[in-house]
Amino acid sequence: MEADFHDVSNFLCDKLHFNQSTIFGEDCYSDMARIYLEVFIEAPVERVFDLSRSIDLHMQSASQTNEKAVRGKTTGLIGLNETVTWRARHFGIYQYLTVKITDFQSPFSFTDVMLKGAFASMNHRHTFEAQGSGTKMTDVFEFRSPFGWIGRAVDFIYLKEYMKQFLIVRNNEIKRVAESDAWQKFLIN
Repeated sequence: MEADFHDVSNFLCDKLHFNQSTIFGEDCYSDMARIYLEVFIEAPVERVFDLSRSIDLHMQSASQTNEKAVRGKTTGLIGLNETVTWRARHFGIYQYLTVKITDFQSPFSFTDVMLKGAFASMNHRHTFEAQGSGTKMTDVFEFRSPFGWIGRAVDFIYLKEYMKQFLIVRNNEIKRVAESDAWQKFLIN
């Protein structure tokens, strides 16, 4: 019987008596890497929500990977049941990722799920909560690489931090735009 990274992690959790603890930075019984980020933005929840689903702002925030929307919704604001295919350069190789918005509760949350791409599985939950004079924006990004336990090891050793930094850059750009007059470029026709 072949053991995978998930089995090894669970075994270690059991043998080391971790209860509600983590190993390799993850919940003991999770088979997906998870990134959790929060940022407070001094802007109305509706503005932050719409900027977060802006195809054009996403491309601007991901310029370091030359990310472009090439199929599906390629400009404007993505919505429920719409798809976008991204082309981006990661690790020196151009890759394609197609996602679909599967849940959409304006202006409080939306979820995009990978339909096709390099991951074995990927989903990204975006939530927005009005707080005082601004908005708390939360990302929960979960993914799993292919190739069994080798993919899981890559996820936890390297890819999780890489993806976290990618999302931090994106979130900082959303914050910068939302808190300035630059938001009008993306939300006013």
